Amino acid sequence: MTAVSTEESHQQRLHWLAEQVLDWSGLPVRHLRPTVFLDNPLFTTLAARSITADATIRLPFGRGRTSPVAAADVARVAAELLAEPGNHRDHVYELTGPRSQDMDGVAEEFSRALGRRVTYVDVPPDEWAHLVETQTDLAPFTRDHIVTMARLHRQNRYDRATETIERVTGRPAQTVEEFVSGLPAFLPTATDRSTATPLG
Repeated sequence: MTAVSTEESHQQRLHWLAEQVLDWSGLPVRHLRPTVFLDNPLFTTLAARSITADATIRLPFGRGRTSPVAAADVARVAAELLAEPGNHRDHVYELTGPRSQDMDGVAEEFSRALGRRVTYVDVPPDEWAHLVETQTDLAPFTRDHIVTMARLHRQNRYDRATETIERVTGRPAQTVEEFVSGLPAFLPTATDRSTATPLG
């Protein structure tokens, strides 16, 4: 991102601007730069809806790769930096999940977590953006932000992976499978269990 780039969302621009202001201030700051959050609607409410409907994750990511990170892991890094500031002197901390993979790989992790076959369906971007606008109750700024992130995923802008979380906290970042396994939105109901397609 630069001062004149225009592809990012309003929220991403504000994050970038906040970093610049803090750097100009002269304060001894540390910047946390998480990739897309696993807690994002892309991987939670929207995924839960389509998985419930037909065991698919419907997103317009194409073959773009992603390394989503759990907010809890980002919080662990922040807590460590605050508790032991002298041990961590990097200026920027790039925070990602443990691996970067395409959405077929993400769907495989959902499958293992849920014990049922989940597949990825690549939806045309304009069609998906229309569905998000007309079939969700997301606030407009949230909707615009995730539509932008989906477009950037399709451009493969999220293809990165670091071991920063493990290096700072001593514990690796959660995998998609681990995150989904503990998320109430994905816990199967009796109906889900009776209609699920088993793995194998």
